[in-house]
Amino acid sequence: MDDWGIPDDEQTDAFFEPEDEFEGSQAYEHFRFVADKNQTLIRIDKFLTDRLPHTSRNRIQQAAEAGCILIDGQPVKSNYRVKPSDVISIVMSYPRHETEIVPENIPLDIIYEDEDLLIVNKPAGLVVHPGHGNYTGTLVNALAFHLKDHPHYNPSDPRLGLVHRIDKDTSGLLVIAKKPEAKTDLGRQFFNKTTQRKYVALTWGILKDDEGRIEGNIGRDVRDRLKMCVFPDGEQGKPAVTHYRVLERLGYVSLVECQLETGRTHQIRVHMKYLGYPVFNDARYGGDQILKGQHFSRYKQFIQNCFSVCPRQALHAQTLGFIHPSTGKEMFFEAELPDDMRQLTEKWRIYSSTYG
Repeated sequence: MDDWGIPDDEQTDAFFEPEDEFEGSQAYEHFRFVADKNQTLIRIDKFLTDRLPHTSRNRIQQAAEAGCILIDGQPVKSNYRVKPSDVISIVMSYPRHETEIVPENIPLDIIYEDEDLLIVNKPAGLVVHPGHGNYTGTLVNALAFHLKDHPHYNPSDPRLGLVHRIDKDTSGLLVIAKKPEAKTDLGRQFFNKTTQRKYVALTWGILKDDEGRIEGNIGRDVRDRLKMCVFPDGEQGKPAVTHYRVLERLGYVSLVECQLETGRTHQIRVHMKYLGYPVFNDARYGGDQILKGQHFSRYKQFIQNCFSVCPRQALHAQTLGFIHPSTGKEMFFEAELPDDMRQLTEKWRIYSSTYG
C-alpha cells in the first residue's frame, strides 16, 4: 500500500505532525493500491474496506459517490468489481475532529465570499489548523467565529472548511468551503491538479535560466523528521514538480514565480533548496544564513536588516484559480505581495542599482 497526499500547498494532517503547518497540507486522506495479478472479482467498496480497517464501508461508498475512487485514473461507483492489476486510488476527508474548535475573533482578510466558499489572504505567522502546540489562535478558530451564525457550518466537520493549507510563515491565498458539496468539488479539482496556484519567492542566488522545471520526489529527511528532502532517484518520497520563472535578478538574490504542478510538503522550499537557491530567510532549509555576496561588515549588516524587515521565509501564495463548484465559472484571485516582502524586495532593488 502506498498512501499519497496531494495539495497542501505541499503534507500530512496537522493533528499528527510536530510542525506548525505544512505547505500544501490537505484536509484529505489519499491511498493507492495495485490489485494482485491473481485478484478475484470483488466489489470495490469491499476491496477497500478490507484494506482500510479503520474506515467504514459507508465512508468508502460516499467517496465513490463523490467521484473520488479512481481505477486507472477514471472514477467508478461502489459496485465496480476490481480486476487483476487495477490501479486504485481513493480520496476521503479526514474523520470528524475530536478536539473542540473554539471560535475566536481573529481579523480575517477576506478577498471574496459567497454562499459556497470564501477566499482568505492569510498573513505570515498565522497557523492554519489547530495541531500540536497550536490549539488556539489559528485560521480555523477565526473561521469558526466568522461563520458562527452560518446554519450549516461546523468547524469540527471535515466535510467543510479548508480545502488546502499553506505553512504558518507563508502568506497568501486559501479557499474555504462552506458546504460539503463545495468541498467535494474543490477537493476533486486539487486532486486532479486542475487548479491554478502560483507563488512568489525571493531566493538566494542568481538563477541562470529565465524559467525551468524542477522534478524530484519529496519525502521526509531520514536525519531530521521536521525537514523534507528530494530523492532524485525516485525510490523514496512522492513525485513532485515545480515550474519556475525569474521575475527579477537583484544583486545576490532572485525574485521568482513558482507554479505548483503537484502539492507536496514544503514543495517550493525543498525544490528551490535542491536546485541550489534556498528561499530567503527560510530557517528550516538554510536560507537564514548569508549564502551569497561579500564578506564586508557593511554587507553583513545589510543582510541582517533584510532579515529584520522580513523575519520569515520570503514566500507568498499570490494567485489561486479554480472552477466555482456551483456556477461552473472560472474564478481567479490574486493577492499582492505583503508589506514585509515588498519592503525586502525594494531593499534589494536599491542594493542592486547601487552596487550592481
